[in-house]
Amino acid sequence: MSTAGTPPGGTTDEGAPGGGVYEWYRRGLDLLASGDPAAAATLLARAAEAEPGSRSVLEALARAQYDTGRYREAIDSFTELTAVNPTDDYAQFGLGMAASRAGQLDLAAEHLALAVAMRPDLGHYARALRGVRARRAAGPGPA
Repeated sequence: MSTAGTPPGGTTDEGAPGGGVYEWYRRGLDLLASGDPAAAATLLARAAEAEPGSRSVLEALARAQYDTGRYREAIDSFTELTAVNPTDDYAQFGLGMAASRAGQLDLAAEHLALAVAMRPDLGHYARALRGVRARRAAGPGPA
């Protein structure tokens, strides 16, 4: 069967989503906005494979990974974003939040502190940093 008849948002016989990278990206953002981060992550991973240099696709993928609880994957994606642009406060924040959720509190505190330093006007950055520092100071929980 040809892909010419593939409906918008459909898939080809080979399992690839219909459309191109931009369409996958837009649909991935729509899925994130509508509360389906798992489907968004699948579609955005495909877009990231096709366009590995796209910061927009990688950021959306990192958000979807975070929202699905795939924190280690989100750490990798946000790390890639910060490697390309260390002054991206959102990527630093995302990396810190994913590390926090993964229990990597030292890594979380480092990147949240960078985000706060870059954007001291964003209260949620500072609140997240305070929370991680408090958890770190409290030490490990009961075994």
